[in-house]
Amino acid sequence: MDAVTITEHGGTDVIEYGEHPEPTVGDDEVLVDVKAAALNHLDVWVRRGLPTLDLEMPHVPGSDGAGVVEAVGDDVTRFEQGDRVALAAGVNCGHCEFCRDGDATRCVSYHIIGEHVPGIHAEYAAIPEDNLIPVPDGVDWEVAGSACLVFQTAWRMLVDRADLRPSESILVLGASGGVGHAAVQIADYVGAEVYATGSTEAKLEAAREHGADHVCNYEEADFAAWVREETGRRGVDVVVDHVGAATWRDSIKSLAKGGRLVTCGGTTGPNPETDIPRIFWNQLSIVGSTMATPGQVDDVMDLVWDGTFEPAIRETLPMSESARAHELLEGREGFGKVVVVPDSER
Repeated sequence: MDAVTITEHGGTDVIEYGEHPEPTVGDDEVLVDVKAAALNHLDVWVRRGLPTLDLEMPHVPGSDGAGVVEAVGDDVTRFEQGDRVALAAGVNCGHCEFCRDGDATRCVSYHIIGEHVPGIHAEYAAIPEDNLIPVPDGVDWEVAGSACLVFQTAWRMLVDRADLRPSESILVLGASGGVGHAAVQIADYVGAEVYATGSTEAKLEAAREHGADHVCNYEEADFAAWVREETGRRGVDVVVDHVGAATWRDSIKSLAKGGRLVTCGGTTGPNPETDIPRIFWNQLSIVGSTMATPGQVDDVMDLVWDGTFEPAIRETLPMSESARAHELLEGREGFGKVVVVPDSER
């Protein structure tokens, strides 16, 4: 089979597409004939290299994808050949104190398919049964293969960790990105007043179309000052910040007293300067969030399947052009997800 691989950590020149051994299917695994997959900023970080990663090379990336069941292991009971499935990439042990308490995302051995172990950017992938969800007939492969990681992440951030309520206001940074555009839709669905930032008028218009009530071009304005002006100097109840070092202080400035900053990542750097006096004086909460529980995945993906939420797709490319796909993410070109499809499916 053909697969996308990274041969070492580095720039886009380390990405290859070509012959790779077909995976062996374990007893609890499903062999998926991949029809479409998507990139996330996680794929960029995996390619560049993270201090905690010690990967066997070549590594197959990809934490989002969907396809048809080709074969199943002896112990698989939920799926059979021909079923349509999508990847839910978080892997937990099932027996540590956190798993037993019902929160798989806090598992002591939690890891992500595509980041810590081989992913789904290939013609075929062997995936544990517990990491697959059914895809209804009629759902486009590009939608099925691009929605799960960002929508589950944004759903847990807003609905569970930040406990966003209909009467509240929320600021979503980077509304053109994967998590950002999912968060705008979820916040609108909850009934909150949605503020969003983007870097171009096209991105801001797309944010409006997805549910943003107020938008700000952060290239032209100080978004913290804008939020405070728009809210009569009050600030917002919740800020979604997955940007990190470049926006952290202004995110804190944007919060109302008692507000919550919820984060799932830091694409511009992990160690920002922070304003401790503002945090304690205004009694702010800094809330971390990672992926979602299986039940939360089911809840949000049902809303994707029925069309309530829609993953925006900026471009679909053959997997042989994965380097270009990485460049689209790194260059912040366009709005929404970048999808890659096995060359044999083109």
